[in-house]
Amino acid sequence: MYAISSSLTGREREFASARRALGEKGFSLGGNWDYRRGSFDCALDEAKKVYLRLPFVVTRGSLDSETDDIKADIRFEEPYVLKHVYNEGLDPEAQPRTLGATFDQFSDPLDSDADIEPRWIETARGRLSEAEQLLRE
Repeated sequence: MYAISSSLTGREREFASARRALGEKGFSLGGNWDYRRGSFDCALDEAKKVYLRLPFVVTRGSLDSETDDIKADIRFEEPYVLKHVYNEGLDPEAQPRTLGATFDQFSDPLDSDADIEPRWIETARGRLSEAEQLLRE
């Protein structure tokens, strides 16, 4: 993980408008959201192993669905770049089960917080600059 300072840090926005604006630039709501926090993620590579993440906390309302009519305000935290290096293929030690087999057949990450090459940091800074321009008030 590599943190990047940003003018977004500490800025508050309406969730729905931020989601729409960032969606136009390839960001999506990260799958790790809950009622009180989440992130907008943007893949930086075609293999989808390197991401720019814009984390946020909910300051009013809550995220209770993935619909467009969520009434919530968010405050951005410090953005960062992360890289996941995965084993390719199936896990030879996977245990078959009726429930969850779809998820457990794949290998665990080799390194869920791998070193990030300078080119990805520069790419992330460029994408972050675009996001800052979209969300300036």
